[in-house]
Amino acid sequence: MARTLRIGSRPSALALAQANLVKTPLVHAVEDLRVEIVPINTSGDKMTSASLAHVGGKGLFVRELEEALTDHRIDIAVHSMKDLPAILPAQFRIAAVPEREDPRDVLITCGGSGWDALPPGARLGTSSTRRRLEALRLRSDLDVQPLRGNIDTRLNRLANGDFDAIILAMAGLKRLGRSSDNFFYCPLDTFTFIPSGGQGALAIEALADTTIGGPPEIEHAVAALNDPRAFAEVTAERSFLATIGASCVSPVGVKAAADGRLLKLCAILFSPDGKKSLAGEIEEPHRFVEPPATTANHPATTINHPAAALGAKLGKRMLERGAGELIGRE
Repeated sequence: MARTLRIGSRPSALALAQANLVKTPLVHAVEDLRVEIVPINTSGDKMTSASLAHVGGKGLFVRELEEALTDHRIDIAVHSMKDLPAILPAQFRIAAVPEREDPRDVLITCGGSGWDALPPGARLGTSSTRRRLEALRLRSDLDVQPLRGNIDTRLNRLANGDFDAIILAMAGLKRLGRSSDNFFYCPLDTFTFIPSGGQGALAIEALADTTIGGPPEIEHAVAALNDPRAFAEVTAERSFLATIGASCVSPVGVKAAADGRLLKLCAILFSPDGKKSLAGEIEEPHRFVEPPATTANHPATTINHPAAALGAKLGKRMLERGAGELIGRE
């Protein structure tokens, strides 16, 4: 007898592409499983011009999907990890983190590449406070202007001459097959231009007290999508953000890199006006481990994963150096 698994997703082209990255392996993993993607408009999708920082932050892309989980209209939700608050409400869990896509930001221009190719006072498009402040840290002369919309909208505005350059996430470009368009792409090193926590990673979210889809083989198939390296990296990043009390719109960059048996974590944060910044890094031995079993009785969390300790340690060090006051934590 065929069974149905419902995946909740935002309706954008990128979000649906990400949902399909989860759907395809699940269809092949579970016999007679029908997987349905349920598009759900979120508050963030409806706000096409307002600054996210002024209307509630990136959490606006999550709320309606979590409501659909609670109401059992969907069985799992697929998010861009960087859209999830660092601390989930108790009724939800991260069931799996698939293999991470390229986490870098990328500077895109119509001619030339790199910061040095931009003329003095160049117009740079981004609505991310973190990207704006990191860019001004490298080129204080830039004229940074707000830019919202989907990837096509942003690239079209660059092509039309509204901007001299824009900054996007490389992961989204790759997932939509747009990284080879007729633009100049300059990927930005993650330890000099530090991305948002979770950038490039997906989160499969489920209810904490419910087995996904009913039969255990569906729960196991979702858990099998988890990539231990990606899970460790985003766990360290989210633990850091939770420790310093950062919100979804705090101007904070944090990136973990798991290399062999070492886990390195770098972070940078800014005051809201960008006049002050604070950076830090930490590196310790780390052994990749699978997260705890993802069942209704023992939901997976990032809190009890070994990588969480590294994020918390760096967070506490930076709090001692004034991180809380710098980002305006109450």
